[in-house]
Amino acid sequence: MENKIKVVELFAGVGGFRLGLEGWNNKSASSNYKEDFQSPYEIVWSNQWEPSTKVQHASMVYESRWDKKSHSNKDISMVEISEIPDHDLLVGGFPCQDYSVATTLKNSKGLIGKKGVLWWSIHKILSEKENKPKYLFLENVDRLLISPSGQRGRDFAIILKSLNDLGYAVEWRVVNAAEYGMPQRRRRIFILAYSQNSTIYNEIKENNSTDWLLKDGTLANAFPVQSDNILFPNEFILKGNIVDISENFNKNGKTGMFENTGIMIDGIVTTIKTKPSYEDKFTILKDIIQNGEVTEEFYINEDDLDKWFYLKGAKKEMRKNSQGFEYNYSEGGMIFPDPLDKPSRTIITGEGGKSASRFKHVIKTTKGYRRLSPIELERLNMFPDNHTKFEGVTDTKRAFFMGNALVVGVIEKIGVALTQKINNEVTI
Repeated sequence: MENKIKVVELFAGVGGFRLGLEGWNNKSASSNYKEDFQSPYEIVWSNQWEPSTKVQHASMVYESRWDKKSHSNKDISMVEISEIPDHDLLVGGFPCQDYSVATTLKNSKGLIGKKGVLWWSIHKILSEKENKPKYLFLENVDRLLISPSGQRGRDFAIILKSLNDLGYAVEWRVVNAAEYGMPQRRRRIFILAYSQNSTIYNEIKENNSTDWLLKDGTLANAFPVQSDNILFPNEFILKGNIVDISENFNKNGKTGMFENTGIMIDGIVTTIKTKPSYEDKFTILKDIIQNGEVTEEFYINEDDLDKWFYLKGAKKEMRKNSQGFEYNYSEGGMIFPDPLDKPSRTIITGEGGKSASRFKHVIKTTKGYRRLSPIELERLNMFPDNHTKFEGVTDTKRAFFMGNALVVGVIEKIGVALTQKINNEVTI
């Protein structure tokens, strides 16, 4: 395809966004990399920096799978905007942090937030680039909609307001990958933004907001939904500037103001609670399990099983803290082992390693109880087998990568739906 959609990928990890948008070896994630996938997207620059580690393993894996020339392994807040090439689409799974506004600048740059909060690195690119990207595609944990606890939804309101001030319309959706046939119950918020210079922006403006959310929008096309509250969406205006929102939005509110589906244009928010509308096949944990190819180290020694059963089980007991204070501790039990006839639970970063854990996945096979292998964890996120295999990268680190990653199939579906919108724009 001649006119590629140029993409910059931030917070790239081991390349989940890239796999979803470009495919792998011209094959699609949704077909287990068996069917042809002609992608219109081209990643022209990427950045991955892990501040808490000396050896940049994720970046090393990324570079080994793609070329090093267009990849940056530098703290994004230290990257000069001139180093980032012009692009059509900016993507990234930015960390969930405290987004409150800390400083008002005297010059035309306007507002910035706390140092080290990576949302403001995205904001800086959008503010300072002469040729701003027409589209954004971002991912985060769904608690972004209700953070922080004292001002439910403030962080998301800051993001919406800052994008509004930069001339973007925004739509969002919380998607649980398993509810659309993917192998893992991973719930994340996906955010799309459209520049006022795009035809999609004008299409939203001319459209009924509820229609866009339920049938006409990019996310509705990627992941169909229905709603019981179609006549009563929650609508409100983001009042004041970013500082006002940072200090006052939903102060002392007991509940959040943002539902799992919504849109914002010209500062007006329309948000509605939706549920999936999906009738195709589902993938279960059994579908991704390796048969007879897993080495002994992943099997749990019978002598250690009691620890696993204790950690996974329900508890009501007296405990003592470091100061000697005794307290009642209780927690519910978890299903053990993990059921093979359902989609997997969410992978966490501590999934790797032999030590007993309440949260690691354990399955029962004919040979006994075992943990999931790195390949199985990759499959739960719809990565190619052994994508994270690299010299010097331990199985524990590979599990950490997958705990931080996203479900590639979700990115692919949204990318395809966005392509259709952009193609309509080109032909109008």
